[in-house]
Amino acid sequence: MRVLISGATGLVGSEVSRQLLAAGHEPIKLVRRKAVRADEVEWDPAKGFITAGIMETIDAVVNMAGATTGKLPWTKSYKQEIVNSRLNSTKTLVEAMAQAKKAPKVFVSGSASGYYGDTGDTVLSETDPKGTGFLSDLAYQWEQEALKAPESVRVVLARTTMVMSKKLGALGRLLPLIKLGIGGPLGRGTQWWAWISQVDEAAAIIHLINHPTASGAFNLTAPEPATCVDIVRALAKQLNRPAIVPVPAFALKLAFGEAASELLLCSQNMSAKKLLDTGFKFQHPTLKEAAAWVVSK
Repeated sequence: MRVLISGATGLVGSEVSRQLLAAGHEPIKLVRRKAVRADEVEWDPAKGFITAGIMETIDAVVNMAGATTGKLPWTKSYKQEIVNSRLNSTKTLVEAMAQAKKAPKVFVSGSASGYYGDTGDTVLSETDPKGTGFLSDLAYQWEQEALKAPESVRVVLARTTMVMSKKLGALGRLLPLIKLGIGGPLGRGTQWWAWISQVDEAAAIIHLINHPTASGAFNLTAPEPATCVDIVRALAKQLNRPAIVPVPAFALKLAFGEAASELLLCSQNMSAKKLLDTGFKFQHPTLKEAAAWVVSK
């Protein structure tokens, strides 16, 4: 397959590219400059530009472009950048598909667990309603733009959770503290943190490209649920460090504003059943396995 990838240098996009190459496929990276390699295509989503004719040569599109929500705190201007980066990228890709004489067969477009909002202990499936808050509104708008793809294109909405990786992503700030022995639960620590390893996130996206009947929203989350304190303690155990210093909720809110409530203190217990029912096999199905992989050399 030739797979066009936006956000190809990011945490998820780079791993999707790596796994596609390893499987003998051809990842094509969208770049915001002149293309200088055979596996690059120029685009400028802010202007709605993408190299003409590219969609006729593509089998699948993976849309992971977007400004990180992990840059804290969120200013008013940065929140607008977060929104624009996702919506403009998706609109540009959808418009290119609509204009193509032969559109790709499948479009896997990013979304997020934020779609559900803060839901406490409720176990969340893909049929659960939209929640409230900035991230919920963002995910909903992002999905609606993706669903405007031509009817001939199978659309998959990848509701991404906390991606656990060795160096980057959601654990980027937490891991150094745990290594120093001063990490601990955030707030009460009882909030559910849906999680998935970087390897499984990319593998799930490729699996959904290949699965002929997979469409609509999918929770990309590991099958074992975990709370904030579960994850912190699992990582600390692998590093042989204590994890007993809690960070009070008020301090997080003071430092990071609304992002603290929506990213760090928010509770989302997401079910992986729909993904599992397609036959997907996790490499890191348990928190213990994922934590061991994160801290491994």
